[in-house]
Amino acid sequence: MKKLLLALVYTAAALGANPSLGLAADRAQIEALRDGDMKKLIVLPETRAVSQVPFQLADGAGEATLGDYKGKVVLLNFWATWCAPCRKEMPQLSALQSELGGESFEVLTIATGRNSPAGIEKFFGEIGVDNLPRHQDPRQALAREMAVIGLPITVLIGADGMEVARLIGDADWNSDSAKAIIQAVIE
Repeated sequence: MKKLLLALVYTAAALGANPSLGLAADRAQIEALRDGDMKKLIVLPETRAVSQVPFQLADGAGEATLGDYKGKVVLLNFWATWCAPCRKEMPQLSALQSELGGESFEVLTIATGRNSPAGIEKFFGEIGVDNLPRHQDPRQALAREMAVIGLPITVLIGADGMEVARLIGDADWNSDSAKAIIQAVIE
C-alpha cells in the first residue's frame, strides 16, 4: 500500500512539473514511431521531473543523481541480477549503447535492490556485456521515487532531464523502432 501511495504522489507531483514535451520530437511523432516491442512504450502526455535521489556508482566510485546526466538523452534501465527478462534485454541495451552512445545519448543501467557488485559483474560477464555501467540502488530509494513497481522498467529521459516515456517489461531496445524513437528525442 505504501508503494502504491508513493507512486501516486510521485505521478501527481510530476505531472504538474512541465506542461509540454519540450523536445524536438512531439508526442505524436514519438507515438507514430512505435512498432513491435515499442508499442509497450508509454509516451507521457507531459514530461515530468525525474527523482534526484542518489544512486551508487559502479566500483565504489561514489554517488550520482539523474541530474548529473542533464544535457544528454538517457535511457535509464532498472534491473536486477535475478530478473530473467533483464538477462534477455541487457545485450540489446548494450548493442544500442554501442551504436548510439556518445555525447548526446547514454544507456544508464541501475541494479535495484539486493545485487552484490560481484553478482553484477558475474551477470554482465555471463551475457557478454562490457559497455554498460554497473551502478546500484541497493535500498531501492531511486526506484521507489521513480515509481518502479516491477523489473525491468526502462525510462526515456530527454536532454532537459525530464521523463518523456517509460516501458514496463523487457523489449528489443536494439530494434529499428527503438532507435528511431531515441533519435527523434535526441534531435
